[in-house]
Amino acid sequence: MLCRIRLRPAEDVLALPDGVSFSQAAALGVPYVTAHIALFTRGRAQAGETVFIHGASGAVGTAAIQLARRAGLRVIGSAGSEAGLALLSSERVDLAVNHNEDGYLDQVRAATAGNGPDLILEMLADVNLAADMQLAATFGRIVIIGCRSDVTVSPRVAMMKELDIAGTAVWNAPRDLVSAALESISAGLADGSLCPVVGAHFPLAEAAKAHLAVLSPGTRGKIVLTCEPDAD
Repeated sequence: MLCRIRLRPAEDVLALPDGVSFSQAAALGVPYVTAHIALFTRGRAQAGETVFIHGASGAVGTAAIQLARRAGLRVIGSAGSEAGLALLSSERVDLAVNHNEDGYLDQVRAATAGNGPDLILEMLADVNLAADMQLAATFGRIVIIGCRSDVTVSPRVAMMKELDIAGTAVWNAPRDLVSAALESISAGLADGSLCPVVGAHFPLAEAAKAHLAVLSPGTRGKIVLTCEPDAD
């Protein structure tokens, strides 16, 4: 199979630090930049705050864990399987909860002395946004990173708590914002505080299977497509 190579301007090309593989590099452009913008631009995260990453075992979630820890935040993450929880523990979250178990949000609330997290990063807003609004601290922020359908919420909750609810899509980010995020990410790669998690590789011929894997529950880290040598 032949792979088409799309050429980019020189200013779009960054050198990889030693020890970062090409597979790991594939996890940087969208997941890490998305997580960086969600945390620090849209979410205004500050050192000492608590962030709850609701769905933290995927590519953006694991990136957000590492970026938040590097910035001095307390990190709570959720996953839906034992393997996902083990991954969160290996990424040294302060608390890992199973979002498929009853009462898991009570664990998050208890871990924040009943106040709720200062910031929530939400990967599945159509399922979780209403609960996030109930959970978040007064004056808290919620950043929506993923959503697959519509959702009904009560604006009164946002009013009474004075919540900020924002969405983010990396495609909207201006060039200077992406460049600043990549500069910060590159520094984290160089000092070892950031290390992309690659959960699975699929050959390009199995791209359809890779898409199904992305949509399936239990995804861990980044799913990477690889080019196979030409069969001829």
